[in-house]
Amino acid sequence: MADDRVAGGATPPPPPPPSPPLDASAFRHTPYYCEENVYLLCKELIRSGISDPAGTDLYVVFISNEEKKVPLWYQKASHSDDGFVLWDYHVICIQSRRKNGEVLDLVWDLDSSLPFPCSFIQYVSDAIRPLSFGNSTYRRLFRVIYAPVFLRSFASDRSHMKDHAGNWIQLPPKYESIVAEDGTTNNLNEYITMSMDDLKDLESMADDVYSSKHGVVINETILPEFFSRLPE
Repeated sequence: MADDRVAGGATPPPPPPPSPPLDASAFRHTPYYCEENVYLLCKELIRSGISDPAGTDLYVVFISNEEKKVPLWYQKASHSDDGFVLWDYHVICIQSRRKNGEVLDLVWDLDSSLPFPCSFIQYVSDAIRPLSFGNSTYRRLFRVIYAPVFLRSFASDRSHMKDHAGNWIQLPPKYESIVAEDGTTNNLNEYITMSMDDLKDLESMADDVYSSKHGVVINETILPEFFSRLPE
């Protein structure tokens, strides 16, 4: 039988302290630069071990539509009690995980007042509120990009935040702008621009998301089903 005593009578080391709760303020955040915030968020989730080492459980999601008018709730930038904001576009990270058949999907939204991270089900119900606008011009579209692909491909020179005179509309982050691995310096608009014509059948989209540089575009009706189709 094994002896559980410590050799020499030494006192065993105390257990490590529990990890502190996650706080959105611990992540780098520049107001109105949600695409860069999520880019850095993905890198930090990977570095810290919250995501797997290659980030294969992470998906970057651009939310927009043809009119660039995207209604969302529980947003910190809101001036209303329900957190309502009409963005031109927004970007979040979805961590899609499965364990013993159980769905454990999480939404990481640095601009949301919901829990951080938030369960996918709660975020869809409270922040997106599917079908609130039916088939109006405010219906949301979601460009879903596999994070390992996004981290290699995304680039922004922040020119979208300058007016015609070259002045900043919103002050940029203090770090250098993001350049893609192939040297591209700006392709933000390729991710933001989306229309109903971009929609494909659900089965092909669940496969294409892993190989397409710009991911796949889905609507809010099939958003939950899309993530349920992803492999464990």
